Amino acid sequence: MLNFGKVNLTPLKRAFVALPLAVLPALAPALAHAAPVPVDLSGWVENGFKGNNGAGTWTVQAGNDSVLQSINGEPTVFFEAGSNAQGTTLRGTIKVNTSGDDDFVGFFLGYQDGELNSTAADFWMIDWKQANQAPATVGLALSHVSGDIRNGGNADPTFWAHTGTVNEVQRATNLGSTGWADFQEYAFDLLFTSTQIQVKVDGVLELDYAGSFTDGAFGFYNYSQSNVLYAGITEEALPDPCDANPPGVGACPPTEGSVPVPGTLWLMALGILGLGQMRRKRA
Repeated sequence: MLNFGKVNLTPLKRAFVALPLAVLPALAPALAHAAPVPVDLSGWVENGFKGNNGAGTWTVQAGNDSVLQSINGEPTVFFEAGSNAQGTTLRGTIKVNTSGDDDFVGFFLGYQDGELNSTAADFWMIDWKQANQAPATVGLALSHVSGDIRNGGNADPTFWAHTGTVNEVQRATNLGSTGWADFQEYAFDLLFTSTQIQVKVDGVLELDYAGSFTDGAFGFYNYSQSNVLYAGITEEALPDPCDANPPGVGACPPTEGSVPVPGTLWLMALGILGLGQMRRKRA
């Protein structure tokens, strides 16, 4: 049986109570990440399929946080050149203000300037078709766009049928075979990190895909669809995963000389306090 005799544990108790309390400030940033801020679209630019810039006509609206794409053309993207979107969430609404067509609306993720005319493209496409039009399929999907677009096939069939340089990897949970409706406004949330893509429509998680993604811009994408309004665009920085997790836990990478997990510190403190209680009972 252990005999602690006259050992005074009070200083140890104080030290180990103070130790877990000392780690609390390190956890506070997880509760204080940045709030959504309006995105100024006035400096964004357009790229068209195979260098056909002007495949879309993108007109920034009053307030600079909304943009209207007004013509029917080949694949076109509107984005902020040189920007990197990983570690952020983009929010807003999308609405097709016509009943005269039924083609593709959506977004690009991880896009770099000129990639629609690249020999080594590497970005991600979220597109939504209103109706079946063989070989195009109705519904919302996520695809990886990679390889030689410049010398590859035409937009139909590559972007139209998700073939060649366009590899479809996931259909939406509820909207995978459901098209968008004319004149209906949809709220969207796009989350983009180095390891995860998430898409919510009207607050419902539709796409959730894990992988390893290169950085690049958010972009608004249309193909053969006119009168598409993206409005009320905001961007929010995601909290650093190391704010909520110690090194080596969750999405926080391990570091050399990592400190103990806060939960372990609490267990150590409780153990010391328990020994103190035993000593008092025996006294």
